Amino acid sequence: MNLGVLATALAMGIAAIGSAIGIGIAGQASIGAWKKCYMSNKAAPFILTVFAGAPLTQTIYGFLLMQQMKGSSADPTFLFGLGIVSGIVMAVSAYFQGKAGAAGADALAETGKGFSQYITVVGLCETVALFALVFSMVALG
Repeated sequence: MNLGVLATALAMGIAAIGSAIGIGIAGQASIGAWKKCYMSNKAAPFILTVFAGAPLTQTIYGFLLMQQMKGSSADPTFLFGLGIVSGIVMAVSAYFQGKAGAAGADALAETGKGFSQYITVVGLCETVALFALVFSMVALG
């Protein structure tokens, strides 16, 4: 088996695992927040789907990195390490983005206020994954 090919799969696969976990966390909270709204006879804000779906982008970043790695002539051992570390960073970013999105969904549904502040925190979590993507691409040359 080619270690470099495995590395490309790991970059995307690990990032996608993080996305799935983050979406699960934020999605559960969004559904719970909608339930609270319905039980209080309040309008259920559709914007909560933004919080639930935000961690999906880490899968896209993993895919972009995978494509860049596939075209690279770097040492397969280097690619293997890069794929694992970058994938883990993106996964952790997605996990905490999901947790931040969960808190934002709950707070927005309860108060109806603060969306811009909540989405800013979700965006900060996103930035970590973007940095991992860019720095990894720079390391590839």
